[in-house]
Amino acid sequence: MVQNKHSGPRGRGRPRAYDPDEALQQATDKFWRSGFSSTSLDELSAATGMNRPSLYAAFGDKHALYLKALASYWQLSLTALRKASTDGDQTLDKALMRAYEGQLALYFSGDALPRGCFAVGTATTEAVDNPVIRSILADGLRALDADFEARFRMARERGELKDDADPAALAALASAVLHSIAIRARTGTPRAELTEIARRAVAIICGASADAV
Repeated sequence: MVQNKHSGPRGRGRPRAYDPDEALQQATDKFWRSGFSSTSLDELSAATGMNRPSLYAAFGDKHALYLKALASYWQLSLTALRKASTDGDQTLDKALMRAYEGQLALYFSGDALPRGCFAVGTATTEAVDNPVIRSILADGLRALDADFEARFRMARERGELKDDADPAALAALASAVLHSIAIRARTGTPRAELTEIARRAVAIICGASADAV
């Protein structure tokens, strides 16, 4: 439950104060576990400690709250991936493993069962009938591909990949591996096994390295 910011007793009629970031995280956790359609307003109210009028005032309806949660997750996920893959002067294989391990940390960040990727686990089921969710999901996936592609272009410029290596194709492969790991995480595959899948995938992807010529 989101804690009241004010200490001590509240005066009569004084509105309760909530931390919007913490409330959004609590709502995200609930959506992450149960999905958009299966999560009720009463459950969101219980998770955030906010009554329905307070939820509407802070975030809008359930759909608007979910969209905020989805956008917030994409920002968190993409920021983590960019940081892991571009920080320092690390080699391509180490950069990719750091990126995968960073995403795995998100997938296993729940207090109970592993949750996988919030976007893959919840938005894909709504995307068919909901054009707004479909658009946000597609934008996030394109951004993921673009980030991987930029890293592969950097690797090619550094001589870590063959001159004829296709950064866009390698990016699509790297993203596909990540999607597979996300789904497997949600089905209960152990983290150590998913890390090994990532290692093998990195070895194959980096097989296009200049050293293999």
